[in-house]
This record gives sequence, C-alpha cells and structure tokens, in this order.
Amino acid sequence: MIPFVKGHGLGNDYVVMNEVDLGRPLLPAAIVRICDRNWGVGSDGILLRVPSVRADFGLRIFNPDGSEAEKSGNGLRIFAKYLWDHGHAKTTTFTVETKGGVVECQCHVRDGRVSFVTVEMGRATFRAPEIPMHGPDREVVGVPLQLADGTTLRVTAVSVGNPHCVTFVNRLDPAECRRLGPMIETHPAFPNRTNVQFARPLARDTLDILIWERGAGFTLASGSSSCGAASAAVKNGLCDHGRVRVCMPGGELVIEVRPDWSLRLEGPVAEVYRGTLSPEFAASLEG
Repeated sequence: MIPFVKGHGLGNDYVVMNEVDLGRPLLPAAIVRICDRNWGVGSDGILLRVPSVRADFGLRIFNPDGSEAEKSGNGLRIFAKYLWDHGHAKTTTFTVETKGGVVECQCHVRDGRVSFVTVEMGRATFRAPEIPMHGPDREVVGVPLQLADGTTLRVTAVSVGNPHCVTFVNRLDPAECRRLGPMIETHPAFPNRTNVQFARPLARDTLDILIWERGAGFTLASGSSSCGAASAAVKNGLCDHGRVRVCMPGGELVIEVRPDWSLRLEGPVAEVYRGTLSPEFAASLEG
C-alpha cells in the first residue's frame, strides 16, 4: 500500500508522495498513469519527498506528462502544508531543496493546520541563452518571437529557477492561450520547453494572467508563473516594484518583486484528501 496526499493551490492540484514508501523509482509512465484523471488519481503533477543534504527537506516535482519540473510555487505551498500537517516539520519555517534551487517556506498555522504559506522563490533573471539570436549575456525583454502559424508576439523570457515566456496582451482569451500556448512551449527557441503566460496589466500593482504550463497545459493557477509574469511586468515598466497582485482563473496570489529581483510568494493552500494506492493499481504501475 502506497500512501499519498492530494492538495491544491487555487485549483492547481498535486499528489504528494514519499520516496521511502515506493518499492521502486517513479518512472515517467507511472507518473502519467497516477496523474490521469480517468485512469488514476488525477492531478496536475506529483510532489515526491526525497532526502536532501542542502536543505531541511528535498522535493522532486513531476508534470503529468512524466517530465520533471525545476520549481513550482503552488507545489511548494502544498508540500509545505503536507510537511507541517503530517508532523514532518517541527518548525513553521524551513528550507526545501528543489531542482531549481533551495527555497524557504513559512507556514501560517491556524487551529493546528496550515492554510496559507509564504515562499521565498529566489531571484528572477531575464537572460535566455537558449535563444540563439540573443547572446547569453543579453536580456530577452520585449523581443519578437515568430510562431509556426506566422503569428509574431513580443515576449520577455524570465527564469525563476524554471523557465517562463511572458507576452503582454490587451485582452485575455482562454481559447487563444490554448492555441498559442503549445506553440510557444515547444518553440525551437526553447529547447527545454517553457512555461507560458499571457498577461494583462490592470494597475501598477495588479495583473491578470492566463497560463499554459510546460508539461501540463492550460492551468487554473501557478505560483512560479505568477512570479514570472509579475517580474516581467515590473521589468517592462507596467507594474512597480513591491507587492503585485496576480489574478488567475483559480484565484489570486501576491508576489513581492524586490529591487534586487528577489521574489516572495504569498498564497492559500488546501488539502483535499488522504489515501493509498490499491495493491492492484500499484502493481499495474510496475508494468
């Protein structure tokens, strides 16, 4: 029996598992099966607790297509709640090592449970060495990107430990996000693929975004995407340094963009249920 917990941040849901409970490595085919909403548990990804020598806890983040992500703001909040609520963390502030770097999480506890988490997400950078027409030392801010269907967009490349491509629009259209998102995600300029945000500034401290997430598709909310979009808005002079409210279909997050481009993410988190994979299902993952 393999135990798991399912939680969400603004509708962006993850299954949390512990590597010590698995009998074998978690292979891509098994990840796809677990995340499938018809044939498995159903989720936008898997958070796998692993050992760490650099931080209090280690975390690997897997997308529903079986690929691995470097960082996830929503995933980190879900993981932080899991660690506190299930007795693994003994203090409300601790560090977590991800593939995209070590971050600090602070749990806000009420009645013995965590419902809100603050994450120090690291620094935003705007260099994209994988884009050949721009050298590795040049920032990619508001540059043209031509897509396969002939559409040309002005984009800003942002890394917050994982890659993002932000384009600013006058009107947000979910159908357009679903149509153009895959073309941007898999554009040759991004050989490792990228997360995509369509953003519309509403005020100097407010931003509306739609998200096409690398390896997951159209997503109700994303913490790292909110960080990328808020950073890009400040870099392009559309928002001010400080607290930026990022509004998504799933809800709102607040991103603090500091003058040194370090980022602080604040937002709610919830646990949906706890369960175990049945022996039959677990055995099918091995095949």
